[in-house]
Amino acid sequence: MNTRKYSAKQEKRIAKDLGGKRQSNSGATSFEKGDIKKDCILIEAKTQIEPKKSFTIKKEWLDKNKEEAFSMGKQYSALAFNFGGLNDKDDYYVIDKSTMKLLVNYLEENE
Repeated sequence: MNTRKYSAKQEKRIAKDLGGKRQSNSGATSFEKGDIKKDCILIEAKTQIEPKKSFTIKKEWLDKNKEEAFSMGKQYSALAFNFGGLNDKDDYYVIDKSTMKLLVNYLEENE
């Protein structure tokens, strides 16, 4: 299975899990960016083909996704990743400080 198939599988799973929509062509068009979108958030997904014990997050990915989210009118952005392999269904998310504060406040108010 090539990289594109692994990525598509991950993107479809995340879209289903979060109730979002997968971008066609992984957001490679000039007007639709990112991999998964919802009304208020744009998600960039990264996956590994082979299982790994670590995953490097590049700041440029975060910066680019934040810029693309803004250009699409999305208030939030996130980076989704997993540690690879065909059966890895555990996705993790990287969010910025302001989004984390919102999440913490929401969790505290709804305990």
